[in-house]
Amino acid sequence: MEKGSSNAILRIASILIFFGIWQLSSIFLQVDLLPGPQEVYEKIVIEAGDDELVYHTLITLKRVFLSFIIAMFIGTFFGIYMGRNERLNTFLDDWLILGLNVPALVIIILCYVWFGLNEVAAILAVSLNKIPMVAVIMREGARSIEKDYIEVAKFYKISGKKFFFKVILPQLFPYLLSSARSGLSLIWKIVLVVELLGRSNGVGFKLFGFFQFFDISGILAYTLVFVLLIIFVEFILVRPFERKISIWR
Repeated sequence: MEKGSSNAILRIASILIFFGIWQLSSIFLQVDLLPGPQEVYEKIVIEAGDDELVYHTLITLKRVFLSFIIAMFIGTFFGIYMGRNERLNTFLDDWLILGLNVPALVIIILCYVWFGLNEVAAILAVSLNKIPMVAVIMREGARSIEKDYIEVAKFYKISGKKFFFKVILPQLFPYLLSSARSGLSLIWKIVLVVELLGRSNGVGFKLFGFFQFFDISGILAYTLVFVLLIIFVEFILVRPFERKISIWR
């Protein structure tokens, strides 16, 4: 049996076991406390039929995408320069530690207080929570760059642009992917908190409404749909890109 087929079978088996455990747990517990897959699926159909699911999910996806791009760009920029410049690293290191340890909830509240309950404050709050993590990962990546490659590039006196894209950037790809993966998993969770606290739309806003009415099937329905979307992005975009950029090795 080929490795690809074997992996596919294992994944399918894992998914089936997960839903099987979920179904058994809903039988032994009260249905109101843990609705089964069938009840959650019916809730998804109802919400999708009213266009509520599509509308609020797209709003949240937009916030996730914008926050992700901003955090990756700024975090990568400062991370690389901190990894290659010891003086800059010393100057900004305490800032980085502060950013990593300030609770996400505090940053969200401060952004809403300072800038108001608007979209700019929401995107800024999410981005600020993610930038330090990206910077830390990219700093370590910049420090791990092979000095031999740099010496060869200097010997042949290649241009600064070619030096970055042909020597520096390929060695940073694994770190970029690591920060991107952790970014997707972290950002969408923070976005939900941002929406719950200060927005009138989005998945977080809907989850708060379901919580007020103790509608667990609604909570699980929106959560499941959004998790499946993130998994879709992982398998359709991130992993093929990872295989493509790994060719340089």
